[in-house]
Amino acid sequence: MVNDLGTVAAIANGFSPDSGISAATAPNPTYNGGSLLHGISMTEPVRLAKRVVALAQCSRREAEQYIEGGWVRVDGVVVETPQFMVDTQTVELDPGAQLIATEPATLVLHKPAGYDAGSGPNPASALVVPDTRSADDASGVRPLKRHLHRLTSPLPLPTDATGLMIFTQDRRVTRKLTEDVDRVEQEFVVDVSGDIIENGLALLNHGLRFNNYAMPPIKVSWQSEQRLRFAFKGIEPTQIEPMCHAVGLRVLAMKRLRVGRISLAKLPPGQWRYLAPHERI
Repeated sequence: MVNDLGTVAAIANGFSPDSGISAATAPNPTYNGGSLLHGISMTEPVRLAKRVVALAQCSRREAEQYIEGGWVRVDGVVVETPQFMVDTQTVELDPGAQLIATEPATLVLHKPAGYDAGSGPNPASALVVPDTRSADDASGVRPLKRHLHRLTSPLPLPTDATGLMIFTQDRRVTRKLTEDVDRVEQEFVVDVSGDIIENGLALLNHGLRFNNYAMPPIKVSWQSEQRLRFAFKGIEPTQIEPMCHAVGLRVLAMKRLRVGRISLAKLPPGQWRYLAPHERI
């Protein structure tokens, strides 16, 4: 198996490894479908993976990994589909290509008000497109088109609320935010109006009941005269508004700042970033 891409380039262009052509002097690993490689005509349409096998002298699975990893360009455009058909186009393998598995992606979005967390008429998922990725994304994750497909948002957020939403392809993250969600603390700031009843703050922390169900102890404190901070496990964000109403307060706005150890930080509204490999919920 040939692993050095300079040597691959030399072989792909008809040079022997012993011919004196070095990795530094060999052409970049490119291939035009109208030429001959190892005596095989490539003028007929073939799967991109097959073309990369011939180009990189690798196995079919390795060729698929290169393609799925975003390392292959067809006429200068990255193509991530091994089944893509090519004929006379120029196929290039990035000189920095690495044979690493493509991991499922997890994204963090700053949802503006008015967007539905689920499949409503104005889904927040519509904001997760390449153009809305934050310029300050420091995750180090190489963006791929496949990262924006088959995303789920397992943790609800009311339509009128703003703040942190998590989209994921990772079953482990989905399980954490569904089956194990009672162990994950969420933090909100809530703008309110009205006069809180006597002992209202204490009741918000512990003592309210809904549908004959005693609410679990949570942490609620004043951030300013009209802003409360909620930090809780085991309740739904949709319960914040009725809790405030029960103590004489009207909710004007709410914003999720944190889920577990993942914070919204300075992510602008309507933009998203990748969850970095070292970040854990």
